[in-house]
Amino acid sequence: MSQVLIQAGTKLLNALGRHSELIMQAYVNGTVNERDHSPKVLEQLVQLGVLWRPDPQSELRLKGAVRTLLEGSLQDERNRTINANIGAALASLKTLAEHYKEALHYGRYSESAAHMSDLTEHVYQLAESLSNSVRVMFSRINNEFGYVSSVEAKIRENELAQGQVTELLYQLECFRFDELSEIAGSNRELRHLLVVSLQQSFSRAAQELSVAQARLLDLLGRFREFQGRTRLLKGYLLHMEQQPDFVPGNYPNLTNVPVLFNQAAGMLSPAAVDVNNVSQEAELQEIVASLTHVHRRKQQTEESSSSQDIDVSEQDTVSLESDPLQQAVDDYFCDVIDTGQPQSALTYYAARAMEFDPEVWIYQVIGNYQSLDDADKQFFALDPHGQEDAVFNGNFYINDITLGLR
Repeated sequence: MSQVLIQAGTKLLNALGRHSELIMQAYVNGTVNERDHSPKVLEQLVQLGVLWRPDPQSELRLKGAVRTLLEGSLQDERNRTINANIGAALASLKTLAEHYKEALHYGRYSESAAHMSDLTEHVYQLAESLSNSVRVMFSRINNEFGYVSSVEAKIRENELAQGQVTELLYQLECFRFDELSEIAGSNRELRHLLVVSLQQSFSRAAQELSVAQARLLDLLGRFREFQGRTRLLKGYLLHMEQQPDFVPGNYPNLTNVPVLFNQAAGMLSPAAVDVNNVSQEAELQEIVASLTHVHRRKQQTEESSSSQDIDVSEQDTVSLESDPLQQAVDDYFCDVIDTGQPQSALTYYAARAMEFDPEVWIYQVIGNYQSLDDADKQFFALDPHGQEDAVFNGNFYINDITLGLR
């Protein structure tokens, strides 16, 4: 049986070699020009399964298996099909693995060797199919779908490729390495084929397909941008054909320039008064002081124009009385200076039996310290005493203060 198979394969390969030019013309053109070749040669290739005629009225074409062989060997970019039937291949692998284990269990070693050979061939064929699918995808991406001319066709090819990548990723989910590991068991050859080899191919294919999917999305965005610009240009050309006397307006003289032409940024940014800028406080006060109300200015003008009697008699003397609280705070500061020792504000308050509110007294001491000049303030040290708020952080409650000399 094997000798007959070898002879048939040799005959097929010899025919492919003798008629290589005919086969490549059929591969490139899609059909065979029967007038340029002998009917006997064509009939021989049909019998060998190289050519076939779909119906009596159609021309001769290449068989799908031969075209697939040429596409895979030549790495032709026109090969836009991806074999994603991984589920059926995995089912065949599991069946062959069970056949091998059964033959090995019953001591049929020649039969088990045959099953192992078939299993090895299927595993390597599945790995090659995955790598070939990835290769085809990257070939199309790197070529940016150069086998089609229009942008719309590139977008359709991109969407087709994205669908194929998505389907292939779904098919990769059929791999169940825990199940394959259980089928392989402790057999070293089975574990090498079903776990190690397939897992390496799976990891490599999944990673490369993820990269391909990202690049396809990037290419689709670029194609969409080209498509939008092309439509804009075609619309402008159509408008010029319909209105040949059209003259663009003077857009820079318009108040509201269209967004298409308003590409330059404003020369002057919007400005506003910064009332929180301390360095400009004096200028702001001068501006506010120079502002006058219209009615108020008119009233002042009328009053100044009318004659008024000025009383030049001696005015009563105004006497200024000092604030007792301020005087007590001054005495507190003087007492600290005289003694030279730090004193608590509440201790001083209790020793003098003051009648002010303690909180008002502490607040006044702090205010008096803050009102000192920087030159005088550096002679005193004010230390607050209190506690942090139990609920809200950042709040500090002052219960007492200590004033001393530095």
